[in-house]
Amino acid sequence: MRAVYAQSIDPDEPLKGLMVGDRPDPEPPEGWTRVAVKAASLNHHDLWTLKGVGIKAEQLPMILGCDAAGIDESTGDEVVVHAVINTPGWTGDDTTDPGRSLLSEKHQGTLAEYVIVPKRNVVPKPANLSFGEAACLSTAWLTAYRMLFTKSGLQPGQTVLVQGATGGVATACIAMARAAGFRVFATARTEAKQARALELGAHAAFASGARLPEKVDAVMETVGEATYAHSARALKPGGRIVISGATSGPNPPADLNRFFFLQLELVGSTMGTKTELQQLLGFIDATGLRPVIDRTIPLEDAADGIAAIASGDLVGKIVLEV
Repeated sequence: MRAVYAQSIDPDEPLKGLMVGDRPDPEPPEGWTRVAVKAASLNHHDLWTLKGVGIKAEQLPMILGCDAAGIDESTGDEVVVHAVINTPGWTGDDTTDPGRSLLSEKHQGTLAEYVIVPKRNVVPKPANLSFGEAACLSTAWLTAYRMLFTKSGLQPGQTVLVQGATGGVATACIAMARAAGFRVFATARTEAKQARALELGAHAAFASGARLPEKVDAVMETVGEATYAHSARALKPGGRIVISGATSGPNPPADLNRFFFLQLELVGSTMGTKTELQQLLGFIDATGLRPVIDRTIPLEDAADGIAAIASGDLVGKIVLEV
C-alpha cells in the first residue's frame, strides 16, 4: 500500500526523513479492524514525529498520521478513527491511561491506504459529513472540544481568548465557542489572519500580544512560549488557561506572582475520549458546523502540507485524499 512515513529523524530539517512509498498492507490482530482510508488530515504531531519527539529511531519506519475517515472492512460502514490507543482492558478516561499512545507513536498511523485500530476506535461517520471533513475531527477538533467543554469551566455568555487563531485547534475553538454562546476574542500575527478569525466566528480579533479591551474568563492556548505571558495577562481574577500544545516552545516564563495573587489556573488538556468524539459529532450535526479546510492535496504531496504546518502558512486543516 502507499503510505507517508518517517524513514529517519532530523530535529533541524525534519522533512529530510519524510518518505512516500510502499509499505506492507497491515493485518488486524484479534479485536482490531482494518480501515480503508478515504481521507486523512495533517497535524503538528506529524512534524514532531519527524523531529524525533515521542519516538525513537528503532521504531522507524513509522507511518505518520493520527486522523482518518474511511470504510471499516469488517462491517462495510463509513467510520471516523479515534486516534487514542489504550492499554487492553483500560476502562477509565481514555486520555489518562498511563499506557496510552496515539496512532503513529507505537502503532502505524493513518497517512496510508489502510490503517488498523482496535474495534472500539471506530465511530460511525455522520452521513452529512464528507470523508475529508470527518478526517479533521479526531485530533484538532476533538482537542478543541475537550478544551472548551470539559476543561475550561466556561458558561454561555462568558468571554474566551483563542491564541494563534488560524491553526487547526484554534479554528475549531473559535467556531465551537461561537456556536456555544461564548464571547470570542482571537489573536493572530497578521491582519489577514485576524480577518479570517472574524470570518470564522470571533467577535473581535487582535494582533498577537495586543492589549485587549477587557479581561477574559478563559484562554485557549496552543502556541506556548510566544503567547503564554499574554495569556496570563489577559485573564480576569480566577480565570483559567487551558493548554493543549506549545508549538512555539515549551518553556514560557512562569509569572507565579500573577498566578497566586489573582488565583489563576493553568489546566492541561490532551486529545479527547471516544465518548467526547461521539459528543463532538453530535454537536457538529446539531449546529451545522464544518471543519475549516485550508486545502486538499494528494497523498503524494504530504511534504508540502507538513511544510505549510511548519511555516504557519495555513488556516484550518490540510486534508490528504487517499
